[in-house]
Amino acid sequence: MNSSEEAISDFVTDFGLDFSAPLPIVALCLLLAMLFVAWIWKRTGRRIAVPYDHSTSSSGAGWWVLLTSAETTLPVLVGIALLILCNPLTSGTPVEQRSVSNIQFCVDSSGSMTAQFGDGNRYDASMAAINEFLNYRKGDAFGLTFFASAVVHWCPLTTDTSAFKCAIPFMKPDQQRAIGGGTRIGMALLACRDVLNARDDGDKMIILVSDGQSGDLMGDQAEEIGKRLKASNITLYGIHIGGGDVPQEILTVTTITEGEAFLPGDVDAFEGVFKKIDSMRPAKIEIVESEKIDNFFPWCVSALGMLGVWSLSLLGLRYTPW
Repeated sequence: MNSSEEAISDFVTDFGLDFSAPLPIVALCLLLAMLFVAWIWKRTGRRIAVPYDHSTSSSGAGWWVLLTSAETTLPVLVGIALLILCNPLTSGTPVEQRSVSNIQFCVDSSGSMTAQFGDGNRYDASMAAINEFLNYRKGDAFGLTFFASAVVHWCPLTTDTSAFKCAIPFMKPDQQRAIGGGTRIGMALLACRDVLNARDDGDKMIILVSDGQSGDLMGDQAEEIGKRLKASNITLYGIHIGGGDVPQEILTVTTITEGEAFLPGDVDAFEGVFKKIDSMRPAKIEIVESEKIDNFFPWCVSALGMLGVWSLSLLGLRYTPW
């Protein structure tokens, strides 16, 4: 934008005007209307001196102002009509939009997940709690990864959660052997990190559900993986569904990523964990910039008002040569 266009933009903005037409056209319309008004107030030759014997002359300034003002209504009306043709705009109501959270579930599918838990096994309880979690996180993007000795990204990040329900019977630990029977949590977390790194917008979260310890988190590996997740702005929440305390390696990774580890003792507590995670990371609401909408009403009302004034002025407020 050059200096002249900037000057025009500042001029229009100062008057609180907003149009879809290019600013030079808008400024030209305003200029033409103002020049027309200036010409009416500056021009001469409309008055005729009528002699009267023994009369006193007056300047007639009051009548001149009144008549000229009435004559001004026409160019003002034309100016408003030109501005209406430039399509006046106004800002609509700001729209609230839910900011999407990218949540990758990382579910242990090793053989130990078939152990008794509630009325079913650990795997069934995990998937039931995840499906319940989806119901009160509508609008977020979810991905599903199963792991044991290998990793399977079963469901890509999507806001369509119906794929999760379809995944339950196919990845039962006692029915599949494609990913082995071990527990490699570190490998699975890094694989989930790669999935989340492909998303540019929104929060990033991994919810790990496992019942065992992992050799690839021993030593300094837990701290290293935690730092890599943290560098990608990923928060890890760990749910240890097995017996005993939460493994120290899981606590290390969750602490580094500013997440938390949980130890549900029964099915109700398991569901409570997901509710707590939901309360800890509530959905964010963003104010989306409002769109521009047509704003003809005030201009049309002004035009009708000026048309009425101009029509009334024709009944007597006009110059005559007699």
